[in-house]
Amino acid sequence: MIIAATDGSPAATAAVEWAADDAARKKLPLRVLHVVDRLPYEIPRYPIPGVQESIVESGERILRDARQAVRARQPAVEVTTELVYGVPAPVLRQEAEHSSELVVGSRGRGGFAGMLLGSVSTHVAGHVHTPVVVVRPAPATAHGEVVVGVSESEECDPALAYAFEEANLRGTRLRAISAWELPVHILGPEVVYDVDEIQHAFRQAANEKLGDLRERFPDVEVTLDIVRGHPVAALVDASEKADLVVVGSRGRGTIGAAVLGSVSRGVLHHARCPVAVVR
Repeated sequence: MIIAATDGSPAATAAVEWAADDAARKKLPLRVLHVVDRLPYEIPRYPIPGVQESIVESGERILRDARQAVRARQPAVEVTTELVYGVPAPVLRQEAEHSSELVVGSRGRGGFAGMLLGSVSTHVAGHVHTPVVVVRPAPATAHGEVVVGVSESEECDPALAYAFEEANLRGTRLRAISAWELPVHILGPEVVYDVDEIQHAFRQAANEKLGDLRERFPDVEVTLDIVRGHPVAALVDASEKADLVVVGSRGRGTIGAAVLGSVSRGVLHHARCPVAVVR
């Protein structure tokens, strides 16, 4: 089952539509959740008349709109909706453990204009074992390409597998990017680097990572780019012509930044297309 979270915002609506398309591709049912946090309105000594009823009515309307959006976009997808009470991020983390994928919007109704990643998506992506897809509202322009970051660490292995599966289901090409930078002490005149040799070493390592998956998904056209530069910049640039960018996460720690890592966090904030974080 795929779960999509909605609060009725444009980003959440885009997330629901993205989830509907992915559910259709994977032939999975879709469950749409609206999480209501009643705590700010629960003042025992000074209750606000009608506020709880208004919250429920608003939530039910948001879910009706989400169901209609799914029906209009993917009528064959089995869709259910549910209003859940609690703090959004913890609730979604708990619900995600019982799903194959969680899809959320990049920003809700609050936040600062300069931030593309909202507080809920920040505290969900990378914190659960389920892949989390963060979708931002944007014109639906299909580019026919999935982008994935490749590194020597084992953390990228699940991300690679997810990216191959998405490209295979979509019938699109897969662009794997391995980015590297010279260490800071390159400024020392006594240190000499053979750039061609470094490029060759990174290409060889990346090809080894991709080898088994290429055999598992022989129909996926794979392009490998070895880029000299920062991984975030390389992946964000590639996101301009991508339908999806896939990154891994560290899966360790309790603070969002520590769990996500600088690369996945940077891509989530600046990518121009949906981003899947795979732990």
